Amino acid sequence: MADFSAYQRGAGQTFYPQHQPSIHSRNLPNRVRSPTATSGRIPFSTDTPSPSRSPGPQSPQQFGMFNQGHTHQGHNVMMNGGGAGHQRYGVPVNLGKPFQHNQNHQHHGHAHQQHQDHTGGTHGGYNHQHNISSGGLSNAQPHFGQGHLANGTPGSVHSGLSKPPNEHWALQLQVAQAAREMTQSHSHARNHPSVNKNMVAAGTTNGMQKEPDKEERNRPSAPLAEDAKENHIWTILDFGGQNLKVITTALFQYKFLTKLYLNSNKLQILPTAIGKLRNLTHLDLSLNDLRFLPPEIGMLTNLKELHLVDNHLDTLPYELGALYQLEMLAIEGNPLPDDIKNIVVESGTTELIKYFRENAPGPEPPRERDWIQLDEDPDSAQETVSALSYNILCDKYCTQAQYGYTPSTALSWEHRRELILGELRERNADIVALQEIDQESFNDYFRGALALNDYKGVFWPKGRARTMAEREAKQVDGCAIFYKNSKYILLDKQLIDFSNLAINRPDMKGEHDIFNRVMPRDDIGVLAFMENRATGSRLIVGNVHVFWNPAYTDVKTVQVAILMEQITKFANKWAKHPACTDKVLYRFTNGDGEDGNETPDTTQEPAPSQEYSDGAQIPLLLCGDFNSLPHSGIYELIVQGNLSNAHTDLGNRKYGNFTRDGISHPFSLKSSYSAIGELSFTNYVPHFCGVLDYIWYSTNTLHVVGLLGDVDKEYLTRVPGFPNYHFPSDHLALYAKYVLKGRKEKKAITEPDFGPSSRNRERT
Repeated sequence: MADFSAYQRGAGQTFYPQHQPSIHSRNLPNRVRSPTATSGRIPFSTDTPSPSRSPGPQSPQQFGMFNQGHTHQGHNVMMNGGGAGHQRYGVPVNLGKPFQHNQNHQHHGHAHQQHQDHTGGTHGGYNHQHNISSGGLSNAQPHFGQGHLANGTPGSVHSGLSKPPNEHWALQLQVAQAAREMTQSHSHARNHPSVNKNMVAAGTTNGMQKEPDKEERNRPSAPLAEDAKENHIWTILDFGGQNLKVITTALFQYKFLTKLYLNSNKLQILPTAIGKLRNLTHLDLSLNDLRFLPPEIGMLTNLKELHLVDNHLDTLPYELGALYQLEMLAIEGNPLPDDIKNIVVESGTTELIKYFRENAPGPEPPRERDWIQLDEDPDSAQETVSALSYNILCDKYCTQAQYGYTPSTALSWEHRRELILGELRERNADIVALQEIDQESFNDYFRGALALNDYKGVFWPKGRARTMAEREAKQVDGCAIFYKNSKYILLDKQLIDFSNLAINRPDMKGEHDIFNRVMPRDDIGVLAFMENRATGSRLIVGNVHVFWNPAYTDVKTVQVAILMEQITKFANKWAKHPACTDKVLYRFTNGDGEDGNETPDTTQEPAPSQEYSDGAQIPLLLCGDFNSLPHSGIYELIVQGNLSNAHTDLGNRKYGNFTRDGISHPFSLKSSYSAIGELSFTNYVPHFCGVLDYIWYSTNTLHVVGLLGDVDKEYLTRVPGFPNYHFPSDHLALYAKYVLKGRKEKKAITEPDFGPSSRNRERT
């Protein structure tokens, strides 16, 4: 039996392992440098050329950054100034006076009413084709003062060189030059972003070769940052050159933003709420007074450009290592340590992000997930069963290309499997259902390790393993069910091979959709039928991993329909299963018998096997990664017991009786977590956060009394996705405890006997 006291730890206690316990301070100006190094800025010298901050005759036109004569159209870049021609789009009302234009710039407002960020070409802070309207920027009020003068001059040994040492630093200087010239209000909004294609980022994969998407690891819903444009009229804000000292918190409610320009202001602090804007691809903070960045900057995993030119940053947070899509980190003009700058000079943004990622100490451990008590603890006379379901993320799919925000050490199978095993032992469930466990891991690691904790298991790999050589087949993942050997005896086990069952159904013969859509998928389910050694009650456990693709809701629905059909078939068969006569658990005395013979443990006399009138009366637990959200047809089918043949998830496909008559099953099932409205998520990656995993239970035979709750929400504000040092999979383990309901025995109806006189009347 599970010891649930493990989940009710006191203050300071945690299940999660510590990783490099010397965690750096958060949000403090004196934060430990990353890495620690001393670096002084090169003294200003009148002999050293200083790049001009405003375009003039001396501007370096060879960079192709400025082009005369382009007009502006559209409405994607919002201009929020005081000019008469400016249109406002839902800008926070409390942004304050600093958001007004300087008088010097009023003449620009009439010429530029609306500006659009075109998608016709690559762009960004350093890709913009700049236009100089109304006589150029000569009237612009300079943003920088005495404090910025030192930042504007060469900030490293490479800034003042007549020729940059390589393309990485040349690009840095180019971006810095552009930033220093864009000091007027709304500089980005005033310039057409899609014309200049002369500048190309050096390195765009952060040291990782992009691999083709591994279908098994994609999610059924994955909204990308660029998709935000389809759902909102505008997704870009330009607050550049507004002399802002603070940012209103209302800004961070605009989670649909893809680009945010805060350059040429007087910001000293970047709020931690910046981490909420997770759709950002461009963030420009150049020419401000920032002295440190909050760790929450690491939540912006969609960032491709982060411009920090001419601030007072003498350290950068390790959390930048999570920005695996970052193509340009512009740091010129900051008093950063030489070892940080040297990485950028010699290898560019790619290697600097990789350095931070691989050397990050990791977040502080979260507090333990709460144990949610739904009902009072059962008494000792009541029979209980606990179940854990967990997609453990197969090693083959856990690559740096797939999880670029995670350090390689946290992705290593040796590290992850120890965490997984530790959690399984800690939860100590009666039933453990694992998805994405490969044959090698099952046979060579988990089966032996869990045997020490009284577990036995059954396993089947996905269908393609049958066509592979033994060596390759070992890497194929599948589904496993472990059970406590001292509590249960396995009576039967079955493989549910969806594609094979589908193509052999008489009603689906000749259906093209079966051959084109269902048959190519080798997803499986596993069933186990077992009996409690002590009480004689029986239990059906199912474990399934459903196809992932959101474009194939019909395939997923058909797979679950076949699963429920097979459970019904075997449950009715198992209802007639003969009584188990050999349930005594044999154990060795003190590990080994004196004479080498096994000695039976007879401490408890096993009860006779219980009988069931039909399959629906047998307690049922159905676990798995269903790759379907709570509003899906699959959820409706399992909970309601039927699904219309006209359901949208089936589309216009033809799948025999399923699409002719609809789908149904006889079980009364409910999601274990429905009592709390499901968890906040069961799968957590930067591009998706939602519920995909479930443990269903038969409500006529089981009653859920406790659940393992959500992950610490404060912890999630600084962790962009799983896996990491504390969570070895991108899925969460689900864990629930149940009480078996008492069976209502049918009593024979007997007629009352009123004596001989009554019997005589009946005969007449």
